[in-house]
Amino acid sequence: MSGDVLTLFDLDHTLVQHDSEQHWVEFLVAERLLDAGEVMVKSHALTERYNRGEAGAIEFSEFYLGLMAPHDPTRLEALRDRWIRERVRPCIVPAALRLVEQHRAAGHRVVVSTAVFRFLAEAEVAEFGIADLIATEAERIDDRFTGAVAGVTNSREGKVERLHAWLADNGERLDRFREVHVYADSMNDVPLLSHATHPVAVNADPALAATARHSGWPILTVA
Repeated sequence: MSGDVLTLFDLDHTLVQHDSEQHWVEFLVAERLLDAGEVMVKSHALTERYNRGEAGAIEFSEFYLGLMAPHDPTRLEALRDRWIRERVRPCIVPAALRLVEQHRAAGHRVVVSTAVFRFLAEAEVAEFGIADLIATEAERIDDRFTGAVAGVTNSREGKVERLHAWLADNGERLDRFREVHVYADSMNDVPLLSHATHPVAVNADPALAATARHSGWPILTVA
């Protein structure tokens, strides 16, 4: 691993302007793979509960993974590619691209750390030219989604645990870096932001904005 500055970006409402799982489900509904009524009501309610800290990370991830379990993985990959082209790429704002490039040009190691499951996150992160991704992992059997999470969800305190594990896999430690920048939008990211030398609240929800003001963290709008 090169460089002595580590920069970590959250994905949803930080680099992209949406909730990835909910955005993906809306696309699947439009493709008639899911029933709009029941699924969208549950999706919106779960997202609101999760953002308030009332729903656990496993419950959140496994709801969305369970929706994909009945479907052929090859078809899901083709749909994901269309989702990126038609729904995600047109909505990526230049300010987010510039922010990533600013850190890359400075020689920082740029990593995305997101609670979004890898199947979606890896395709979105590729749009920013970022190779390193820490995401929630989905269990697969015979290449099909089972609907279960594999290992620790990359959410809340799990983001810190997964970061240390990822660094160890690369022969590194967090305290080796001279600076650690973290960009994130939600109170769910406070555990990771608290480990940064340069925490930044991006497009912050009200609770994170209040925490940032109290802690003296910069607040940034990327839109």
